[in-house]
Amino acid sequence: MTFSRVAAIVLRQVYLLRGSPVRLLPLVAWVAIDIVLWGFITRYIGELTGPGVNLTASLLGAVLFWEFMTRVMQGTTTAFFEDVWSRNFLNLFATPLRISEYLTGLVATGICTSLLGLVAMLALAVGVFGLDFLIYGVAIVPFVLVLFITGIALGILGAAIVLRFGPASEWLIWPIPSLLSPFVGVFYPLAILPPWMQAIGHTLAPSYVFEGMRAVVAGQPVPWEMLAIAAGLAVLYLGLAGVIFTRVYRYAIRTGLIARYSAETAS
Repeated sequence: MTFSRVAAIVLRQVYLLRGSPVRLLPLVAWVAIDIVLWGFITRYIGELTGPGVNLTASLLGAVLFWEFMTRVMQGTTTAFFEDVWSRNFLNLFATPLRISEYLTGLVATGICTSLLGLVAMLALAVGVFGLDFLIYGVAIVPFVLVLFITGIALGILGAAIVLRFGPASEWLIWPIPSLLSPFVGVFYPLAILPPWMQAIGHTLAPSYVFEGMRAVVAGQPVPWEMLAIAAGLAVLYLGLAGVIFTRVYRYAIRTGLIARYSAETAS
């Protein structure tokens, strides 16, 4: 893997953002709206349930972490979509660029853009609602890393779907976090779900993250067993996503699909 080629993929995204500052707005606008909206909702519900229940830490923290994972995924897929929208694949893959270098560049771009969103979310959560994550110490870091790896895996998988089926399949990618959220128990424990939904939830790394985070917020010890399962699943997702993208890329090259790439569905 050549670092200069990875840097070139990242640099292209930097030029896009610099040339069109309006692209920066979605990185912070939607997360700001979600944090403010859910912040006031949890504050109101907290007043109804009494001072003994810290709903702000439970619900607003869940929103923040789920939005972080979503932004990591979307940061990776959006970098890929820029090449889709500009029909830039032939230019890229006519070079000696390796698929691993291209994916690393997408991931690096997703990291940078998601960090901007995370900073905005933390600033609002701490400044407006007084949510203090420092009281949980370093115990919170492994949970964030699991969500980070999961978001990258989902982003690579989304890119593979669009590469295989064409830009018309883009609408399948954006709803993925919303479709997963009922199964991972972002705002409630998995125990309240019907058995078939619990079975699906137990195969998803974020479900263990949010179960563990609720335990930590409630003052219980860090559930390291849950965290280990979540980390194993997240790494598995990342490996599978990389394999799927590589296979799709080779299929697109072998069949000439990449040369016929257009705004329509690619069959």
